[in-house]
Amino acid sequence: MESGTLVDLGAAKLLALLALLGLELDARRKPAPRDALALLSQTASVSYRRVLQPAELARALAQGDLPEAITPHIATLLDEAPLALILAAVEQVARTTHTPPKTLWKHLVQWAHALQSPTPAWA
Repeated sequence: MESGTLVDLGAAKLLALLALLGLELDARRKPAPRDALALLSQTASVSYRRVLQPAELARALAQGDLPEAITPHIATLLDEAPLALILAAVEQVARTTHTPPKTLWKHLVQWAHALQSPTPAWA
C-alpha cells in the first residue's frame, strides 16, 4: 500500500478490526456541562470588557428580544460557540424558564439571520 492511500473500511470490518485489537467502539452521549448557560455566557464574553451575565442571556433567549448592549456578545456566541454547548444551554434555559426549546431555537435563528451569521447551522 502506498503512503497516503486512503483505506475505506466498512463499519463491520472496522468493528472486527477493533475487536481484534481488544478495543470497543462505544457511542454514548457526552454528559452536558453542569452549567452550560454560564459557560456559554463566558464564551460569548471573551473578547469584550462587559461580561454577559447568564441570567441576562436566559432572559433574552426566553423573550426573544435582542438588547443592543448584548448584541456583540450574541454575534460572537452564534459564530464561535460550539453547537453542543449552545444545545446544552438551550436545554438548561428551557428547564429554568419553562420555555419550549423550539421557541428558544426560533429566537436564536432569528438573531442569526438579523446579525448575518456565517455559521451554516443557522442557515
